[in-house]
Amino acid sequence: VQLVESGGGLVQPGESLRLSCAASGFTSSRFAMSWYRQAPGKERELVASMSTVGGRTNYADSVKGRFTISRDSAKNTVDLQMNSLKPEDTAVYYCNSRNAYYEYWGRGTQVTVSS
Repeated sequence: VQLVESGGGLVQPGESLRLSCAASGFTSSRFAMSWYRQAPGKERELVASMSTVGGRTNYADSVKGRFTISRDSAKNTVDLQMNSLKPEDTAVYYCNSRNAYYEYWGRGTQVTVSS
């Protein structure tokens, strides 16, 4: 079982990035999928999540209208499209999958927003 994040990098304020999380060893469509982030010196926080049934989404207030979570069941991936990035979005972004019995985490990908 593995979650591998990709797509992080260094961008300027106002630019976009798309993060991808590739799941292996399990069927991610049977799990709620989420993106979390952790900035230096801060607690890990939920950024966006998507449920299994109905694909309901939930976003942190700080990213509403800028970030979009999406799932590709055929590819067993979940993406996070991040637009209008701000310096305060700088953090390590982690992919998470959870159901009633199991929870998995990726190792994270660094996103740095700086001019």
